[in-house]
Amino acid sequence: MKKILIAGAGGAPTEGVVFSLRKNPNNYIIGMGSEPTDLILSKAHKKYYVPYANTSGYKERLLGILNKEKPDLVHFQNDLEIYHASLIRKDIEATGTKIFMPEHSVIDTCVHKYKSYIAFKKAGVVVPENIQINTEEDLKTAFKELSDVGGKIWLRDSGIGGGGKGALPTNDYALAKSWIDHYKGWGGFIAAEMLTPKTVTWLSIWHEGELVVAQTRAREGWTHGNRAISGITGVTKVGVTVSDDLVTQVAMNTVRAVSDKPHGIFGVDMAYDKNGIPNPTEINISRFFTTVRFFTEAGVNFPEIFKNLALGERIGIANGLINPLTDGLMWMRGMDIEPLLVVKERIEQEIVF
Repeated sequence: MKKILIAGAGGAPTEGVVFSLRKNPNNYIIGMGSEPTDLILSKAHKKYYVPYANTSGYKERLLGILNKEKPDLVHFQNDLEIYHASLIRKDIEATGTKIFMPEHSVIDTCVHKYKSYIAFKKAGVVVPENIQINTEEDLKTAFKELSDVGGKIWLRDSGIGGGGKGALPTNDYALAKSWIDHYKGWGGFIAAEMLTPKTVTWLSIWHEGELVVAQTRAREGWTHGNRAISGITGVTKVGVTVSDDLVTQVAMNTVRAVSDKPHGIFGVDMAYDKNGIPNPTEINISRFFTTVRFFTEAGVNFPEIFKNLALGERIGIANGLINPLTDGLMWMRGMDIEPLLVVKERIEQEIVF
């Protein structure tokens, strides 16, 4: 029996991991989280409350759980906790529990979007131009130099956090200024050239510099995207398996831009520019995306592969496996309803148009 402690239990990003690991009856899952009303929903075998990772009580509580439960592996599933847990990794490992993360400098680069942009650009990866917004003059410069034919720029919070945090596409300077004022975001926002709505994600696991497995997934819309001013909620509504050599090459170059020896999970989010080139917008570092259950149901269990690598066990696949799933598999999601894995033909067969 292998005991795995999973952070963020009860939340959608974590429960796909819990589901995947529970496919193996020899895995015992301990969930921990900072929201009791989320935690109660988790399918973990046992559950612990922990304070938020950026608070003073987090370290003591985490280490207390590790010393009590003695899990074989601990895994974190949100940027804030990944960042803060990485800072105390030596204390974590001193309990005898393993972690499977890249070095802290890589995590720091990936959770801060402007640092990521600089790394991508320095490596020669095609990216939209970005400007840090420290002052109103910077914002005026952004509108002058980065706006598209409609005069729009893309604003976003450059700090730790996903789900399109602080994102705003706008051609209105007054609105942009008010937006940054509202978030108290001067010095914490960046502006970028607009990309197209077409997006793709390349999820990968690496071990000591070698690619182990990767799978590409396109996105066909965001859940409740029409309720977000940016159109982005961070919650995929429909995911589709695809394979594209250009996407793979761009993703590989993007990962190599932030790490000479990639180790752990690297999820490269990309949006296409007007020339049809996928541009990396961020790397979701050391965590699986919310729809990782999609790949498990389709036949490739990324969390189980991750766990086996971390614990030195057989992974059951050859290293360097890229896009092992059939193209065109679709993962449908909605609120309060089980997700569904289908092929497009089923939609055409079951629905009268």
